[in-house]
Amino acid sequence: MFTSFSTALSALGAHATAVDVVGNNLANLNTPGFKASTVSFYDLVTQSLGAGLGETQVGFGVGRPVTLRNFSQGAIQASSGALDAAIQGDGFLILKGKQGETVYSRGGNLIVDKSGNLLTGKGYRVQGWTQTNGKLDTTGAVGDLVVPVGSIKAPVASTAFQFDMNLNAAASLGPPPDTFRTSIEIFDSLGSSHVVSVSFVKSATANAWDYSITIPDADMTAPVAPLTGTMQFDSNGQLTSPDVATDVTFAIAGLANGASDINLTWDIFNGLSPRVTQYAQPSAVSANSQDGEPSATLIRVGIGDGGRLLAQYSNGVQAAVGQVAMASIRNPESLVAVGD
Repeated sequence: MFTSFSTALSALGAHATAVDVVGNNLANLNTPGFKASTVSFYDLVTQSLGAGLGETQVGFGVGRPVTLRNFSQGAIQASSGALDAAIQGDGFLILKGKQGETVYSRGGNLIVDKSGNLLTGKGYRVQGWTQTNGKLDTTGAVGDLVVPVGSIKAPVASTAFQFDMNLNAAASLGPPPDTFRTSIEIFDSLGSSHVVSVSFVKSATANAWDYSITIPDADMTAPVAPLTGTMQFDSNGQLTSPDVATDVTFAIAGLANGASDINLTWDIFNGLSPRVTQYAQPSAVSANSQDGEPSATLIRVGIGDGGRLLAQYSNGVQAAVGQVAMASIRNPESLVAVGD
């Protein structure tokens, strides 16, 4: 009879645990990254009664329930936070606690503190790789992810420029001969801008144009001599000279603002294809570009696809300044919940 009381009591205890687990699952319904638990019940060893072995068996009730986390993929919800992230598939964010302990989480509601550290809402430091000296190396050891809060992005001096353009094959030899002029803004090592101009004059030679590259004298301590040359085209309007192996380099030495000298290369070819053609259409530039950047201030930071930490600057440049690290755990059911 006393066994019946203990058997019934074991059932009450087991079902109380099940109710607690269900209540905890419901309470965390809106917790980002929360994984619900399930309860497994097990019976206790039975007692055999009577002369024959196993003729009459009486169970001793329910054993202590076992709770198991369900790590299947949950629904991904949209959010308005630029630093909010969601994990698709397996994997965990690697975090560091205040005592230096390593913890793992799938909660992607992240914030930045006043020092630029990327944190969870409860203050755990997100681990990953941070850009150093303009380079992002994801092969080294992980560390605290730090956002360059309030930093100024250093300028990048221009080293090359290009025009995608056409020169009119029907241009007149004059006098005076038809001309075409275009320009592009470049940047020096201090981030100051300069305008480089390229002038084209129809040559007396068939299918040829003379060009001249200049920079304003006001930008220089002493005038820089124009870089001149000739572009030769074949009967199909394709550039034959300069050829793909010839570099057209404009040396800019003695900038008035004290910036470093610039050796500017005109990229006339895109691979093996010339960027300049000569067809019977008005001379025009369809696209131009150069590889320099002015200095800029940080506007906003967000997390992009793949866990890249993206910084947007006032000059329109967007760059990856960090990478969130992920951990793959073969047996996630072995993890012990710590809360937060």
